[in-house]
Amino acid sequence: MLGITLTIDQIRNAPPPVRQWIEKEVTAALGLSEPPLAPSATVEPSRQAHMVSCSVEDAEAILAKIEAVLPAVNVFFEFGRPAISYGNPPVMAFRLLDMMYHTRLDDVGQVVACLEMIDEALATLRGDSSARFCGFDHEGHCFIPAQTHESIAALWQKIAARQQKPAQTGDRPLSSAA
Repeated sequence: MLGITLTIDQIRNAPPPVRQWIEKEVTAALGLSEPPLAPSATVEPSRQAHMVSCSVEDAEAILAKIEAVLPAVNVFFEFGRPAISYGNPPVMAFRLLDMMYHTRLDDVGQVVACLEMIDEALATLRGDSSARFCGFDHEGHCFIPAQTHESIAALWQKIAARQQKPAQTGDRPLSSAA
């Protein structure tokens, strides 16, 4: 058996996937349960908020509704990053602090405001005010269905491929015009 000791600074400065792996290992070693995802039982069943899975087309439609708000777009694409999967059916877990850091927002409240905008876009798209894009736990995690994660990653790849096409056709970049 091999043991490794890491300082708090080493953990803080580690890439997000490493921090997430450490968090998952510590959680498993301590026997802590998976994050609660069930909505409150005090709400009528017909009105309970529920996470819904998004297809690539849904993701495109959400993006079209939020594209004028760059921080919300940045938060949206955070869900295409690698994440930890929990449960069955699987949900993908993201740390709100990591999202704040990656999107260069000032505080978690701004991340949550962006998530509320994304939720609203999804509810409008689905015509269902109880539809939610994501869920939260009390430890600073945000969860989305695995299909939504895959759809956002695919949308990102699709957009990136469109952006690369002009460069591949021999068009000169704007910065080289002299």
